[in-house]
Amino acid sequence: MREESQAFVREVPLPDGAATERLGSAIAAGLAVGDAVALEGDLGAGKTTLARAILRALGVSEEVPSPTFTLVQHYETRALAVRHYDLYRLKDAAELRELGLDEALDEGAALIEWPERAGPALPADALHVALSITGSASRRAQLRGPGKWAAHV
Repeated sequence: MREESQAFVREVPLPDGAATERLGSAIAAGLAVGDAVALEGDLGAGKTTLARAILRALGVSEEVPSPTFTLVQHYETRALAVRHYDLYRLKDAAELRELGLDEALDEGAALIEWPERAGPALPADALHVALSITGSASRRAQLRGPGKWAAHV
């Protein structure tokens, strides 16, 4: 049975791009089949930047475009398959079923931008990463999720 507690809470300052890369690497190190990472924040807060850092840490060397218009991008990494979702243009949470979130979690992990648009389809045990702008190049990440993440981030 999947862990559903939100026992892990941490705040991570991201003063520069290198700090974002380190956070991406830490999250990537903990990703396993069935994991969802909910990337929250306003436009420009760094959701796609963090998703790119996670994917780079998993060995993706190709360009990682924002899936704003395609809604989902699929990556096969050395460790596991990862789907990167951008739900900004989603009109109804039911559309997420058509985008294959359940299959994505059965086969690998999912990075989900604008997770609030997923409604009840968002896994209860997702790692939530709320990004906020603190300066022209600095951000803050507030993380909460299952206790397993304490060992990684």
